[in-house]
Amino acid sequence: MSFIPKTPYLTTDGIVEIYDEDENFQGIVLIQRKNPPLGLALPGGFVDVGESVEDAVIREMKEEISLDVKIVKLLGVYSDPSRDPRFHTASVVYICKAYGQPVGADDAKEAMLVKVEDLELDKLVFDHGKILEDYKLFLSDKILSHYTSSNTTQQF
Repeated sequence: MSFIPKTPYLTTDGIVEIYDEDENFQGIVLIQRKNPPLGLALPGGFVDVGESVEDAVIREMKEEISLDVKIVKLLGVYSDPSRDPRFHTASVVYICKAYGQPVGADDAKEAMLVKVEDLELDKLVFDHGKILEDYKLFLSDKILSHYTSSNTTQQF
């Protein structure tokens, strides 16, 4: 008899940063879920057997928010057994870049653009509030490193 491991379901979520034609950051995309658990969430979904996680996040973003995305960075892996009330999942979360207006489709009842400073983290389902807290930390570190690494000091 062969061993069949029992493991968490593998998912992926995207923090999709929207930019205008002049490369100005406009905000990130959130969706209103069509299926339980209902509420605001990051777009994402399950990785199909035979599919890479990177391909899955690109596919899920196209299916749920109708945008083509480019993966910018891996933010992290979120695997708390209680992160999803339905069953144990592990999500690989990517920061992605896109242009245009998101349109909700597939499992997303609606897609919306939200400014980072307007995020209401306690209104998000799953552990997406925690994920976006980590994203905000990433942004603050990115801004800080930009200023500390720029050539603003003069040597005498």
